[in-house]
Amino acid sequence: MVDVTSTSTAGQEPLRGYAKGRLRREEILDTARALFGEVGYRSASLREIAARCGISHPGLLHHFPTKEALLEAVLQRRDAVSEERFGVIRARGTAALRALVEIVAANAAEPGEVELYCVLSAESTAPDHPGHRYFADRYTTTRANLERSLREAAEDGDLRAGVDPAVHAPVVVAVMDGLQVQWLLDRDSSAPTDMPAALRAHLDTLLTHPL
Repeated sequence: MVDVTSTSTAGQEPLRGYAKGRLRREEILDTARALFGEVGYRSASLREIAARCGISHPGLLHHFPTKEALLEAVLQRRDAVSEERFGVIRARGTAALRALVEIVAANAAEPGEVELYCVLSAESTAPDHPGHRYFADRYTTTRANLERSLREAAEDGDLRAGVDPAVHAPVVVAVMDGLQVQWLLDRDSSAPTDMPAALRAHLDTLLTHPL
């Protein structure tokens, strides 16, 4: 008689191991995101991340062989989550602008995301920083997407006359970044900066009707 039980158990072991590995990987990414946001990429160490996860340094290297690979994974996951939640890349015109406000509102509920972005983007202005190309490309893409959304809004009759999408796209990016810095500085005050409300108010000045 074939021992079906033992065969089934043996087949399940790789699945259990895979699931456990995925959970560990997510834990490492969460921990790295938090530490990068606290002290920046350059000051963070893989050994500190491993210690916070309760694993050995070699154990962490099994999942991420270098700190650069870990940073890349953290940034890629951040982008994937935003796209999955809001689909801003697929939205058109004012729908895309509305999605931006929703992203900012969600970030306000996750301080770690705002810290991560502000700290790493500032660090990455240095050409030799591992995140330099990522953030340079990200800003280029963000400006292009915003310009496209504003042009679509104009085509739909939603943009005020005289508003130049090419001029105002980088201004919107600057507003978003500036609001994040202000929010980080006063988030514990009695009247913290309302990022989504402020961004919406700025976008409304460009449109023929409120978002």
